[in-house]
Amino acid sequence: MDTPPPITPGSPLVPPTPPTSSSDQQWKVIIHLCGLAGLLVPSCGNIVAPLVVWLIKKPESPAIDATGRAVMNFQISYTIYLWVSGIVATLLFWLIIPLILPFAVFIAWLVFTILGAVKASNGEDYTPPFTLKLL
Repeated sequence: MDTPPPITPGSPLVPPTPPTSSSDQQWKVIIHLCGLAGLLVPSCGNIVAPLVVWLIKKPESPAIDATGRAVMNFQISYTIYLWVSGIVATLLFWLIIPLILPFAVFIAWLVFTILGAVKASNGEDYTPPFTLKLL
């Protein structure tokens, strides 16, 4: 009977992901950058574009599948946040803070999308903060 090796303090509990090929790495970057389609088609381009690339490429690699799933969770989460902040800003238009909220969510979305692409180009996995786990 084989027993796993003991876990020493400071060792990671999750085994590291195997290195991906350069093609997988490029597709991971493309999936992240497809989210910027939301700048052209607000509220749906940022979801549809990465979804199409993810569905086409996910059978080729588990790394692409995991990245696509993370990107879709991020894009859906921040679309929900943007819609909710827009509704709050509309209902509480006489206050300053709710008017700033949609702009803050948009800037966070833009920064995290670009940061995810940069991390993917460096071969790192990245999940932005406040991302709901939907898929």
